[in-house]
Amino acid sequence: MSMAEAAPLKGEKPEIGRQAAAGEGLAAPRSLERARTFRDAAALAALVLAGAGLVYFLLPGGPRIATMFLIYLTAVLSLSIYSGNSGITSFGHAAFLGLGAYVSAILTMQPAVQASALPHLPEFLKGWALTYWPALVAVIGAGVVVGLVTGAPLSRLNGGAAAISTLALLIIVHVILVGARDFTRGSQTFYGVPRLTTPVVVAVVAIAAVFVARWFRDSATGVKLRATRDNEVAAEALGIKASRVRYGGWILSVVVGMAAGSLYGHFLGAFSPKDFYFSFTYLLVAMLIVGGFFSVTGAVVGTALIFAVVQILRQAEGQSSFLGLFPLPPLFGLTEVGLGLALMLTIWRRPLGLAGLSELSLPWGASRLAPARTRSVAPAAAPGTAGDRLEISGLSCRFGGLKAVDDVSFSVRPGEILGLIGPNGAGKTTLVNLICGQIAGQAGAVVLNGKTVSGLHPAARADAGLARTFQNIRLFERMTVLENITAAALLRTGSLGAAREKAIALASEFNLLDIADRIAGTLPYGSRRRLEIARALATEPKYLLLDEPAAGMNPAETEALTEEIKAIRDRYGLGLIVIEHDIPLIMRVSDRIVVINRGAKIAEGDPATVRNDPAVIEAYIGSRNSH
Repeated sequence: MSMAEAAPLKGEKPEIGRQAAAGEGLAAPRSLERARTFRDAAALAALVLAGAGLVYFLLPGGPRIATMFLIYLTAVLSLSIYSGNSGITSFGHAAFLGLGAYVSAILTMQPAVQASALPHLPEFLKGWALTYWPALVAVIGAGVVVGLVTGAPLSRLNGGAAAISTLALLIIVHVILVGARDFTRGSQTFYGVPRLTTPVVVAVVAIAAVFVARWFRDSATGVKLRATRDNEVAAEALGIKASRVRYGGWILSVVVGMAAGSLYGHFLGAFSPKDFYFSFTYLLVAMLIVGGFFSVTGAVVGTALIFAVVQILRQAEGQSSFLGLFPLPPLFGLTEVGLGLALMLTIWRRPLGLAGLSELSLPWGASRLAPARTRSVAPAAAPGTAGDRLEISGLSCRFGGLKAVDDVSFSVRPGEILGLIGPNGAGKTTLVNLICGQIAGQAGAVVLNGKTVSGLHPAARADAGLARTFQNIRLFERMTVLENITAAALLRTGSLGAAREKAIALASEFNLLDIADRIAGTLPYGSRRRLEIARALATEPKYLLLDEPAAGMNPAETEALTEEIKAIRDRYGLGLIVIEHDIPLIMRVSDRIVVINRGAKIAEGDPATVRNDPAVIEAYIGSRNSH
């Protein structure tokens, strides 16, 4: 479907209820969305309780097995809160379980046992003898502190660097636990821990963890964090500060992890630092990957499956014969081998895990999208002064000895379409990256309506009013169409509900509402381009930079795009910079054109002037002859 089919008539003001009034589009009340998240989390929690209940009552040793399952589930959910939403595998969460276990144990130990086990414990920690729930509150407080301290550096890292740093954190915490003998008895067994992890206690904490994980995933911070997971460059270009949302997710995951550790410690009754080290980390990560790295449902499925496999394999390790028929040698390490095979099979056959990207969602009582009040999708740019403009002054950028952009200057006014053209390799995309802050230049300034934004983070430039699309489309591939636009709309709205309403309106305007719940990575090319433009507009920009929007389009789609670009300018009052190789499109759509070649500006003017400029003709003929 062409972009023109999605566009209202030129000059028409888009309204959020326009299609809804005709029965074609729908918008969801915010309260219904919160209720849907709560209901789906409740359904998942009920499923967890039902499964644990069956194990509890039907299997030999059921109470112990069910309790262990719920403890592991809480631990995996803590990992899912951070890793599942950020895409960064944490190898350090076992350390937080260890910290939670030790903190809770110290605060709940009876004074006589404490005096024997920890004779050199500092006075301020002696003799508390708390019950479980006050101790859990203290563990949660300690978790906030630990999360704040450890997350400050980790939140600034991404990808492999962040994952390796969490592994380093695991080792550091292990060494601290071994070395802090006055608090932990070092590598010796820490004994005398009250067994306070009753079935009721573990059920309450585990179910609370399910609700927290599900709530966080669909919260404003969770949506932003998932956006950075899928494409950090695009997320920051939409005003999302990746380090900030990673920090929030990390702190919450540490808190839940330490709560899980308190459960585990009071379940074991005696433990040592090695119980919270590599083997435990391996088990938690395996559970999350097998079930589904990117969903809360996956965390539940993976925990249940791997926990069952581990229990069976541990039983097999202790068998001396096969079905009593012939003897077996000792099968040491069978559990680890089984876990490894489960991981390999999952990565081979189901790279996104058994649950994939899906979340358990009830088919009945789903929040029916209801017509919303009529209002603007995104307010047009506020009336400015005569001097308002995006001014590019003397931008320069070198990569080693290559001068990619050389002292380029031009400006664009609100309501104006500026075409930016040049031969392949001329430096157009590098120039856009300089303007939007994706790369840093060596000289020059970017001034937006009188405010210098040079040196600002890309997210800060987006907040100031710059938005862009990308030459190679950068969507949040594992999020839905609606979530893509919602993540961008959060820059300007005060709540997730308001952002979602705006997202529905823009999806309707760009003819994406019928596929609003589709995963963006499954869309055809034309829909992906429309989604990227709709997402950029959700930030309510003052200036929009379109980097080769016609790339990959056929002539009919390109013609439709020409009208769409003009319609966007007219509806929103934006200044647009359109970077294109398609010269006929640029000539039809632009009010002015800037031409760069070999990083330098060689011409500027209206389309007719630029078309006949000798320097432009030479640049393009030369580039053709070079082939």
